Amino acid sequence: MKKITIGEAARRSGVKVPTVRYYESIGLLAAPSRSEGNQRSFEPADISRLAFIRHARELGFEIEAIRTLLTLQDDPNQSCASADAIAKARLVEVEQRIRSLTALKAELETMVEGCGRGRVDQCRVI
Repeated sequence: MKKITIGEAARRSGVKVPTVRYYESIGLLAAPSRSEGNQRSFEPADISRLAFIRHARELGFEIEAIRTLLTLQDDPNQSCASADAIAKARLVEVEQRIRSLTALKAELETMVEGCGRGRVDQCRVI
């Protein structure tokens, strides 16, 4: 089977090359084998792992949560309670952020409605 270069691994997984190196340096991705020219050689499983990390980051999971999820993924016979707890905690954070953004939107709408006409000395934005 042909080994995959770091550039190709980055392209296939949607992760930039420096990010691949970073994930390797912090232990989210095992150090890949090296060619005779000392170039990294990735396996298809590495690409899947990188894609998982990228998706988890897009969902807003912190690195340590991703580390835990990857540890769970590496031992599929475990209970999924820990993964469920991590996802539930992230959902709570998202719901709190939505409430905060909804309140912010309402305040900005009030400001814009009250300032659209008139002079600066009456402007709610200022």
